[in-house]
Amino acid sequence: MQSEVSVRLADDQEFRFDLTSAEPMAHEAGRRWLDDQFTALDCEPLRASGKVLLADKVLTVAQAAGAHLLAQPEWGQAFARAASAALARNVIRVDVPAMAVTY
Repeated sequence: MQSEVSVRLADDQEFRFDLTSAEPMAHEAGRRWLDDQFTALDCEPLRASGKVLLADKVLTVAQAAGAHLLAQPEWGQAFARAASAALARNVIRVDVPAMAVTY
């Protein structure tokens, strides 16, 4: 089964992480990893209510990480594993300019 996370930062900048042979991360571990990164990267909630949905967290962490962190193999792979685990999806596309996460 295909398992991949892709992150588009700009028209000419996209990162793809193949998770087919990666060890899966547990759902709670993925949520915790994203929570930690959300705080460490000083991310802000997208919604005026302050509520942060998991998809919003994946999007804002990718945006804050930028090419600098996504290009680091260890961090990028950890992000992809956490996003896949937290969202419980095998194929995820994070489109930062469009502010969208699709499955």
